[in-house]
Amino acid sequence: MLLEGKKVLVTGGAQGIGKEIIMKCLSEGASIHYCDFNEGPHKSEMDAAVKGGATVSFHTANITDEKQVKDLIQSVTADGKLDVLVNNAGITRDGMVFRMTLEQWEAVIKVNLTGAFLVAREASAFMALKQKSGSIINMASVVGQMGNAGQTNYSASKAGLIGFTKSLAKETAKRHVRVNAVAPGFIETAMTDKLPADVKTEYAKSIPLERMGSPEDVANAVLFLASDLSSYVTGQVIRVDGGLVM
Repeated sequence: MLLEGKKVLVTGGAQGIGKEIIMKCLSEGASIHYCDFNEGPHKSEMDAAVKGGATVSFHTANITDEKQVKDLIQSVTADGKLDVLVNNAGITRDGMVFRMTLEQWEAVIKVNLTGAFLVAREASAFMALKQKSGSIINMASVVGQMGNAGQTNYSASKAGLIGFTKSLAKETAKRHVRVNAVAPGFIETAMTDKLPADVKTEYAKSIPLERMGSPEDVANAVLFLASDLSSYVTGQVIRVDGGLVM
Protein backbone atom coordinates (compact mmCIF):
# COMPACT_ATOMS: atom_id res chain seq x y z
CA MET A 1 0.00 0.00 0.00
CA LEU A 2 1.37 3.38 -1.05
CA LEU A 3 0.46 5.32 2.12
CA GLU A 4 0.78 2.66 4.81
CA GLY A 5 1.90 4.24 8.07
CA LYS A 6 1.40 7.80 6.80
CA LYS A 7 -0.80 10.46 8.39
CA VAL A 8 -2.81 12.67 6.03
CA LEU A 9 -4.77 15.85 6.81
CA VAL A 10 -7.49 16.86 4.35
CA THR A 11 -9.29 20.20 4.67
CA GLY A 12 -12.87 20.39 3.41
CA GLY A 13 -13.10 16.62 3.56
CA ALA A 14 -16.74 16.08 4.47
CA GLN A 15 -17.96 15.50 0.92
CA GLY A 16 -17.24 15.87 -2.79
CA ILE A 17 -13.65 15.71 -3.98
CA GLY A 18 -12.36 15.91 -0.40
CA LYS A 19 -14.31 12.80 0.59
CA GLU A 20 -13.03 10.95 -2.50
CA ILE A 21 -9.45 11.89 -1.60
CA ILE A 22 -9.98 10.51 1.89
CA MET A 23 -11.38 7.23 0.57
CA LYS A 24 -8.48 6.87 -1.85
CA CYS A 25 -5.90 7.49 0.89
CA LEU A 26 -7.65 5.06 3.23
CA SER A 27 -7.54 2.40 0.51
CA GLU A 28 -3.76 2.82 0.48
CA GLY A 29 -3.38 2.41 4.25
CA ALA A 30 -3.21 6.02 5.46
CA SER A 31 -4.52 7.35 8.76
CA ILE A 32 -6.76 10.35 8.06
CA HIS A 33 -7.52 13.57 9.85
CA TYR A 34 -10.01 15.82 8.12
CA CYS A 35 -11.65 19.12 8.97
CA ASP A 36 -14.86 20.82 7.93
CA PHE A 37 -17.79 22.56 9.59
CA ASN A 38 -19.35 19.13 10.31
CA GLU A 39 -18.26 15.56 9.78
CA GLY A 40 -20.61 15.14 6.81
CA PRO A 41 -22.75 12.19 5.67
CA HIS A 42 -19.87 9.84 4.84
CA LYS A 43 -18.10 9.33 8.18
CA SER A 44 -19.43 5.77 8.62
CA GLU A 45 -18.26 4.92 5.08
CA MET A 46 -14.82 6.29 5.95
CA ASP A 47 -14.69 4.29 9.18
CA ALA A 48 -15.55 1.12 7.27
CA ALA A 49 -12.72 1.75 4.80
CA VAL A 50 -9.99 1.90 7.46
CA LYS A 51 -7.25 -0.68 6.98
CA GLY A 52 -4.97 -2.24 9.59
CA GLY A 53 -4.17 0.07 12.48
CA ALA A 54 -5.14 3.24 10.59
CA THR A 55 -7.76 5.68 11.90
CA VAL A 56 -10.12 8.43 10.72
CA SER A 57 -10.49 11.51 12.90
CA PHE A 58 -12.74 14.52 12.31
CA HIS A 59 -12.00 18.07 13.48
CA THR A 60 -14.44 20.98 13.43
CA ALA A 61 -12.47 23.92 12.05
CA ASN A 62 -12.92 27.15 10.13
CA ILE A 63 -9.73 27.47 8.11
CA THR A 64 -10.09 31.26 7.88
CA ASP A 65 -9.76 31.56 11.67
CA GLU A 66 -6.07 31.74 12.60
CA LYS A 67 -6.51 30.38 16.12
CA GLN A 68 -8.65 27.47 14.95
CA VAL A 69 -6.03 26.57 12.35
CA LYS A 70 -3.23 26.67 14.91
CA ASP A 71 -5.28 24.49 17.27
CA LEU A 72 -6.04 22.09 14.41
CA ILE A 73 -2.41 21.55 13.45
CA GLN A 74 -1.36 21.30 17.09
CA SER A 75 -3.97 18.58 17.64
CA VAL A 76 -3.12 16.66 14.48
CA THR A 77 0.63 16.74 15.18
CA ALA A 78 0.36 15.95 18.91
CA ASP A 79 2.09 12.62 18.35
CA GLY A 80 4.91 14.29 16.38
CA LYS A 81 3.80 13.25 12.90
CA LEU A 82 2.12 14.73 9.80
CA ASP A 83 3.16 13.33 6.44
CA VAL A 84 0.69 14.90 4.01
CA LEU A 85 -1.50 18.00 3.91
CA VAL A 86 -4.20 18.27 1.24
CA ASN A 87 -5.47 21.86 1.13
CA ASN A 88 -8.81 21.04 -0.46
CA ALA A 89 -11.33 23.40 1.19
CA GLY A 90 -12.79 25.97 -1.18
CA ILE A 91 -15.94 27.88 -2.11
CA THR A 92 -17.45 29.70 -5.08
CA ARG A 93 -19.48 32.91 -5.22
CA ASP A 94 -19.93 33.27 -8.97
CA GLY A 95 -21.07 36.38 -10.80
CA MET A 96 -20.03 38.76 -13.56
CA VAL A 97 -17.47 41.21 -12.25
CA PHE A 98 -19.58 44.32 -12.80
CA ARG A 99 -22.26 42.82 -10.54
CA MET A 100 -19.92 41.16 -8.06
CA THR A 101 -20.10 42.51 -4.53
CA LEU A 102 -17.09 43.08 -2.34
CA GLU A 103 -18.45 40.38 -0.02
CA GLN A 104 -18.47 37.85 -2.88
CA TRP A 105 -14.90 38.73 -3.79
CA GLU A 106 -13.53 38.72 -0.26
CA ALA A 107 -15.35 35.54 0.82
CA VAL A 108 -13.73 33.49 -1.96
CA ILE A 109 -10.26 34.97 -1.48
CA LYS A 110 -10.52 34.46 2.29
CA VAL A 111 -11.35 30.75 2.09
CA ASN A 112 -9.54 29.64 -1.05
CA LEU A 113 -6.33 31.60 -0.64
CA THR A 114 -5.97 33.00 2.88
CA GLY A 115 -7.37 29.81 4.43
CA ALA A 116 -4.98 27.67 2.40
CA PHE A 117 -2.11 29.95 3.46
CA LEU A 118 -2.97 29.63 7.15
CA VAL A 119 -3.16 25.83 7.07
CA ALA A 120 -0.04 25.47 4.91
CA ARG A 121 1.89 27.91 7.08
CA GLU A 122 1.27 25.91 10.24
CA ALA A 123 1.71 22.52 8.59
CA SER A 124 4.88 23.49 6.70
CA ALA A 125 6.42 24.92 9.86
CA PHE A 126 5.96 21.53 11.54
CA MET A 127 7.08 19.53 8.52
CA ALA A 128 10.12 21.66 7.67
CA LEU A 129 11.37 22.71 11.09
CA LYS A 130 10.55 19.65 13.21
CA GLN A 131 9.85 16.63 11.04
CA LYS A 132 12.17 17.48 8.10
CA SER A 133 9.83 15.78 5.63
CA GLY A 134 6.35 16.02 4.18
CA SER A 135 4.14 16.65 1.17
CA ILE A 136 1.73 19.57 0.78
CA ILE A 137 -0.88 19.40 -1.99
CA ASN A 138 -2.91 22.49 -2.80
CA MET A 139 -6.16 22.16 -4.75
CA ALA A 140 -5.97 24.70 -7.56
CA SER A 141 -8.07 24.74 -10.74
CA VAL A 142 -7.58 25.11 -14.47
CA VAL A 143 -9.46 28.40 -14.23
CA GLY A 144 -6.51 29.74 -12.26
CA GLN A 145 -4.50 29.28 -15.46
CA MET A 146 -7.04 29.98 -18.22
CA GLY A 147 -9.65 32.18 -16.49
CA ASN A 148 -13.41 31.75 -16.66
CA ALA A 149 -16.16 34.29 -17.24
CA GLY A 150 -18.27 34.77 -14.14
CA GLN A 151 -15.51 33.54 -11.83
CA THR A 152 -13.03 36.39 -11.51
CA ASN A 153 -12.87 35.89 -7.73
CA TYR A 154 -12.45 32.10 -7.95
CA SER A 155 -9.94 32.34 -10.80
CA ALA A 156 -7.90 34.94 -8.91
CA SER A 157 -7.87 32.80 -5.76
CA LYS A 158 -6.68 29.73 -7.65
CA ALA A 159 -4.06 31.66 -9.64
CA GLY A 160 -2.80 33.04 -6.34
CA LEU A 161 -2.70 29.54 -4.89
CA ILE A 162 -0.53 28.36 -7.79
CA GLY A 163 1.97 31.17 -7.13
CA PHE A 164 1.86 30.37 -3.42
CA THR A 165 2.54 26.70 -4.18
CA LYS A 166 5.64 27.43 -6.24
CA SER A 167 7.05 29.90 -3.73
CA LEU A 168 6.46 27.62 -0.75
CA ALA A 169 8.07 24.74 -2.66
CA LYS A 170 11.23 26.83 -3.03
CA GLU A 171 11.21 27.75 0.66
CA THR A 172 10.83 24.20 1.97
CA ALA A 173 12.70 22.00 -0.52
CA LYS A 174 15.99 22.06 1.41
CA ARG A 175 14.13 20.66 4.40
CA HIS A 176 12.67 17.79 2.35
CA VAL A 177 9.12 19.13 2.16
CA ARG A 178 7.52 18.94 -1.28
CA VAL A 179 4.74 21.34 -2.31
CA ASN A 180 2.61 20.78 -5.41
CA ALA A 181 -0.83 21.67 -6.76
CA VAL A 182 -3.54 19.71 -8.51
CA ALA A 183 -5.65 21.68 -11.00
CA PRO A 184 -8.92 19.92 -11.83
CA GLY A 185 -10.91 20.79 -14.93
CA PHE A 186 -14.62 20.03 -15.31
CA ILE A 187 -15.31 17.39 -12.65
CA GLU A 188 -18.59 15.59 -11.96
CA THR A 189 -19.63 16.79 -8.51
CA ALA A 190 -22.85 17.71 -6.70
CA MET A 191 -22.37 21.20 -8.14
CA THR A 192 -22.15 20.06 -11.76
CA ASP A 193 -24.95 17.52 -11.26
CA LYS A 194 -27.30 20.49 -11.06
CA LEU A 195 -26.41 21.58 -14.59
CA PRO A 196 -28.80 20.69 -17.44
CA ALA A 197 -27.72 17.70 -19.53
CA ASP A 198 -27.26 19.84 -22.65
CA VAL A 199 -24.91 22.18 -20.78
CA LYS A 200 -22.78 19.26 -19.60
CA THR A 201 -22.72 17.92 -23.15
CA GLU A 202 -21.41 21.26 -24.41
CA TYR A 203 -18.72 21.27 -21.69
CA ALA A 204 -17.63 17.78 -22.75
CA LYS A 205 -17.22 18.93 -26.37
CA SER A 206 -14.47 21.32 -25.30
CA ILE A 207 -12.49 18.50 -23.65
CA PRO A 208 -10.18 16.43 -25.88
CA LEU A 209 -10.98 13.25 -23.91
CA GLU A 210 -14.66 14.06 -24.51
CA ARG A 211 -15.89 13.55 -20.97
CA MET A 212 -16.01 15.29 -17.64
CA GLY A 213 -13.66 14.01 -14.99
CA SER A 214 -14.62 12.13 -11.85
CA PRO A 215 -13.62 12.93 -8.26
CA GLU A 216 -11.58 9.71 -8.35
CA ASP A 217 -9.52 11.11 -11.24
CA VAL A 218 -8.54 13.99 -8.95
CA ALA A 219 -7.95 11.68 -6.00
CA ASN A 220 -5.57 9.56 -8.08
CA ALA A 221 -3.40 12.60 -8.78
CA VAL A 222 -3.42 13.51 -5.09
CA LEU A 223 -2.39 9.95 -4.22
CA PHE A 224 0.60 10.21 -6.56
CA LEU A 225 1.75 13.47 -4.95
CA ALA A 226 1.13 12.15 -1.44
CA SER A 227 3.12 8.97 -1.99
CA ASP A 228 6.82 8.32 -2.44
CA LEU A 229 6.16 7.77 -6.16
CA SER A 230 6.52 11.56 -6.49
CA SER A 231 9.61 11.90 -4.28
CA TYR A 232 11.38 13.99 -6.97
CA VAL A 233 8.41 16.21 -7.79
CA THR A 234 7.94 19.64 -6.22
CA GLY A 235 6.68 23.06 -7.29
CA GLN A 236 4.48 21.54 -10.00
CA VAL A 237 0.87 21.98 -11.09
CA ILE A 238 -0.68 18.72 -12.27
CA ARG A 239 -3.75 19.37 -14.39
CA VAL A 240 -6.51 16.76 -14.24
CA ASP A 241 -8.64 18.14 -17.04
CA GLY A 242 -8.86 15.65 -19.92
CA GLY A 243 -6.58 17.86 -22.01
CA LEU A 244 -8.71 21.00 -21.69
CA VAL A 245 -5.59 23.13 -21.13
CA MET A 246 -2.49 22.22 -23.14
